[in-house]
Amino acid sequence: MNLVEYFIKNRVVTLVATALLVFLGIKAYNEMSRLEDPEFTIKEALVVTQYPGASAIEVEQEVTDEIELAVQKLGQLDSIESRSERGLSTVTVTIQDKYDGSTLPQVWDELRRKVGDAQALLPPGAHPSIVIDDYGDVYGVFLVIYGNEYTYAELKEVVDLMKRELLLVQDVAKIDTLGESPEAIYVEINRERLAELDIPVSLVINELQKKNLVQDSGRVQVGTEFVTINPTGEVNSIEDFEDIRITVGDKQISLSDLANVRRGYVEPQSGIIRYNGHKGIALGISTRSGGNVVTMGEALEARLYELASEIPVGIEAGLVSVQSTAVVKAIDNFVISLIEAVAIVVVVLLLFMGLRSGLLIGFILVVTILGSFIFLHPMGVALERISLGALIIALGMLVDNAIVVVDGMLVRIEKGQDASKAAVEVVGKTAIPLLGATAIAVLAFAAIGTSQDQTGEFCRSLYQVILVSLTLSWVTAVTITPLLGILFLKPSKKKSGDGNGSKPGGVILLYQKLLGTCLRNRWLTIPAVLGVFVVAIWGFGNVKSSFFPPSTRPQFMIDLWMPQGTHIDETAEKAYLLEEMLMADESVRNVTTMVGKGALRFLLTYTPEKPNSAYAHFLVDADAKDIDRLIRKVDTEFSSHFANAQIYGYKFELGPGSKGKVEPRFYGEDPDVLRDLSAQALAIIRDDPDSKAIITNWRDRVKVARPQVLEEQASLFGVTKADIATVLRQGFQGWTIGVYREEDLLLPIILKAEAPDNAEIANIGNLQIWSPAAQQSLPLRQMISGVTVEFEDEIIYRRDRKRSISVFADSVSGLSNDLLERLRPQIEAIEMPEGYSLEWGGEFEDSAKAKGSLAGTLPTFIGAMIVMTILLFNSLRDPLVIWLSVPLIIIGVAAGLLLFDEPFNFMAILGFLSLIGMLIKNAIVLIDEFRDLSGDTGCTMQILLEGGASRLRPVAMAAATTALGMIPLFFDAFFVAMAITIIFGLMVATVLTMVVLPVIYAIVFKVPND
Repeated sequence: MNLVEYFIKNRVVTLVATALLVFLGIKAYNEMSRLEDPEFTIKEALVVTQYPGASAIEVEQEVTDEIELAVQKLGQLDSIESRSERGLSTVTVTIQDKYDGSTLPQVWDELRRKVGDAQALLPPGAHPSIVIDDYGDVYGVFLVIYGNEYTYAELKEVVDLMKRELLLVQDVAKIDTLGESPEAIYVEINRERLAELDIPVSLVINELQKKNLVQDSGRVQVGTEFVTINPTGEVNSIEDFEDIRITVGDKQISLSDLANVRRGYVEPQSGIIRYNGHKGIALGISTRSGGNVVTMGEALEARLYELASEIPVGIEAGLVSVQSTAVVKAIDNFVISLIEAVAIVVVVLLLFMGLRSGLLIGFILVVTILGSFIFLHPMGVALERISLGALIIALGMLVDNAIVVVDGMLVRIEKGQDASKAAVEVVGKTAIPLLGATAIAVLAFAAIGTSQDQTGEFCRSLYQVILVSLTLSWVTAVTITPLLGILFLKPSKKKSGDGNGSKPGGVILLYQKLLGTCLRNRWLTIPAVLGVFVVAIWGFGNVKSSFFPPSTRPQFMIDLWMPQGTHIDETAEKAYLLEEMLMADESVRNVTTMVGKGALRFLLTYTPEKPNSAYAHFLVDADAKDIDRLIRKVDTEFSSHFANAQIYGYKFELGPGSKGKVEPRFYGEDPDVLRDLSAQALAIIRDDPDSKAIITNWRDRVKVARPQVLEEQASLFGVTKADIATVLRQGFQGWTIGVYREEDLLLPIILKAEAPDNAEIANIGNLQIWSPAAQQSLPLRQMISGVTVEFEDEIIYRRDRKRSISVFADSVSGLSNDLLERLRPQIEAIEMPEGYSLEWGGEFEDSAKAKGSLAGTLPTFIGAMIVMTILLFNSLRDPLVIWLSVPLIIIGVAAGLLLFDEPFNFMAILGFLSLIGMLIKNAIVLIDEFRDLSGDTGCTMQILLEGGASRLRPVAMAAATTALGMIPLFFDAFFVAMAITIIFGLMVATVLTMVVLPVIYAIVFKVPND
């Protein structure tokens, strides 16, 4: 007893198994995680090292270089990128693609050990390096707590309350904040008073540092108890600070006589955030690994509602991004698209195969889809854009096997054969060819399933869904479908004449006439097809190309860049003006403004900008249909109001990739030469009218004030360079000398000169500095000859330990590849000095890496597909016929993409690969029919005509269901290029299979022209 006979005879087992697939599938569907887009691992960590007071070059040479040397010893390393700026080194460590998320914790531990070993080599004054390995964490809920009537301290109290309470919500992993303005205790010294009393600043500092230290006073036995001793005397208020006594000789002077003590906010602010013009503090809430984004979002919403009574009136929460809401909306839309696609497929089946056959195959389709969820759930596949899109893509292929079985049974039942015998005969004849064809269709997607880069990880669920659903479709076709066919298929009362009855119908006759003509004129048919193929190749050269399409998210971004070195208050002033302009547009719902830094990573495809006082970032909520107009308005009308600023808007991306689409990257040693090369590239890019957002990662050089120290004079007074640096910092920005403890707060104590001493750099000579030799305070002008102003690089980038400068640009039209094609020959024509080189980053690099990863595995799977066809037929000529027809599918692909003016992007490439599997799958069924009819007598033209006619309906039905089932994806920006590729490619592939393939078969097998 074979497999099909077992399931036919054991009807109860078959029906129970069917019911289990349905009910367990529904259960698995409800339990599956839900995401808007697939997750992928950001295989990067940051090594951050502070080196206060050092210039960018000093940081690069003394800190960054040592950290890079240590990191380079990491065996799993892929690349190193470093950013050296004044007082700070940031090294970005990227791990090789072959290491997945499960192995990264061990890699980061090893990285910490390597970095730890390098600490002894860092210069004095450098702080310990910090390894940040959660750089890629996504904060699915991003909101702003705002209220102009409240201080930052009062807003922080509410934020702290929410952090405490929301951390207890199910599936919440961590909560981070953005835009906090920390408080500080400012001690503003009157240096003239200090000089008058001959009091060194160090004496004041010592007294302040001693007053608020935690010190152990011990314990004492009192009777049977052991009592802790804790004397009073701590500083508990501003008044306590003012009452601190400074002992000078035999006198004591109150700090209030020497300084103004006040409580304020750290100046300048490191980052500012506003929501619709109201100052605020942002909260980012991330989901624990394996958690459910939707259930966490619902739980957070419920808890926030409960906390509303504890939040003061006037403090509001502005929702910038709530992933759960976006996920529910996206999943609902995709499920609707899936239902529409299933309905389209079922209607096509009903129209062309009759009521019983159509309903039977439609039921098998639903069972297969639900059954797939049972296996996808434990594999960790979530319901998201790619996985649900894969189901829609697979719909036509899912019914292929069932169509072949049902059509074969119908033909035999119409001829009067017993249904059970017909089922056994059809499955026995087609099971192995269908299995081979299914395996080949799966192999067509395997390259993306095994690709190890971010793009492969992003699209992996596409392969997983295809693998599971197609495999299950074959299982249901050879087990459940035969039994249901026996139960429901009946011979028609009237012969249809479409291939089921004794006489062929009009469509069949027309097809046989066309095929006969092509077979008789085979040496004209092939050149004609090749001519069309050549035209298609030429046309394909005019198809646009891109990596991933932009998102249709109802939100877009704006960057504002002031000249490098601009004070954050000046940047904020410009940002508020732009904010006001945006809010005046009726299409804009909300504006979130960030000054000094980007947002928290609230989307996996969003990369926040590193802190920079010259930078402002905006997240603007608007309907998707208005975003293109708003971006044009920002780029032209709004930006014209800002003479010294660069302002540009851009959309979110639907997949991994870089921010700057076009990126020429120059390598070399001399910063002056690198800047000259980048300036030439900038000029070329600016001349192209389609370019925008043109910027370099090194930014502008900045002014540096250099007091010229009279070393002999300073030495005479016993003053060192470090003493002068301390006085300068105290005189202008202030110097943190300790902390003030207030309950759970630690506020920095900042010592600085009292105004107007710190108002202008021209007053630098008036600063008082203590002379150990003279035992009195002296004006700094006695130790400096003046102040010169120079320009220096504030930011230095390196890649793989070589200095590199990048120029970034985007396309106004969105056709970044076309922009690159125009710019590339001009920029590559720039004369490179010896030792300098150019490479291309941006979308070109991202796309090349993704395609390279795909190409690395593709030959293996193409080879496996070829071997599979050879094994199926035990022949070389049959597979040769199939593979000779494969390249011709480019005819339909080129026509479709040109007709709809869509780019051949990464998803279209995947669609093209799937077409190969679809064509081969249908070709196997057709050639198997030729071989079956030929037997041992050899093939004739009559056999080709009969075989083609008998396979016309199942092949055409498979193509129609696949093509029409893709219609809902026409309205999805992410899948539209893939949908066009598959639909038009499949239309041509069907013609190739049913007409051109028999002609090639006739030539290869030398079928006589009779």
